[in-house]
Amino acid sequence: MFIVPSTIASAVRFPSGFRVGAIGPRPVVQLELYDFEACPFCRKVREALTMLDLEVLVKPSPHGGARFRPEASALGGKPQFPLLVDKNHDAVLYESDAIVAHLYNHYGTGPAPLGLRLGPVTTATSSLASLVRAGNGGSARPSKAPAKPLELWSFEGSPYARRVREVLCELELSYVLHNVGRESPSRPALLERAGKVQVPYLEDPNTQTQMFESRDIVRYLRSTYAS
Repeated sequence: MFIVPSTIASAVRFPSGFRVGAIGPRPVVQLELYDFEACPFCRKVREALTMLDLEVLVKPSPHGGARFRPEASALGGKPQFPLLVDKNHDAVLYESDAIVAHLYNHYGTGPAPLGLRLGPVTTATSSLASLVRAGNGGSARPSKAPAKPLELWSFEGSPYARRVREVLCELELSYVLHNVGRESPSRPALLERAGKVQVPYLEDPNTQTQMFESRDIVRYLRSTYAS
């Protein structure tokens, strides 16, 4: 089952990306992130987004992707990931450590947690988590582009949500990532919207589809958007 290696990947990086910590001001303009799931440097940024309870528009840019990679290169000048666009501070940032520092400087209440600031140790454990996933979420697959971004409620440490994000990445489907980690102040809104707090939860405004359960979501994404 895919859940076993995904659970191991989560354990390798525990407790990063599971729980919301102290949060600061919220961005007025939505953040944008060009990344791909298998990238260990991108993982660090996604963990920070979960712990800061930040929403972001994800534009998946896997290897071989042609939908968002050219756009990212035009914005930043090179095909390197992760790439964060923060229009609230006129920032276009490469380098995971710089992005994490930026997020905590502007949307946190202090420096990033130690687990995100251990340099080579953080990179090594994040790389190990990617290795466990055997390249899932790393390469593009042919797909049809939706007219509107999908919406996903998730948190980085969830092994079930990870598989959905991997497929969204492989199919190059843009989506609004709503982070709802443990102790997230955004959880009551999910409860009101969906009737329960469970991740992953997907809404597709293109087909008026709403659904829980990672296997069902993966099946839906492939049957709807894979070419």
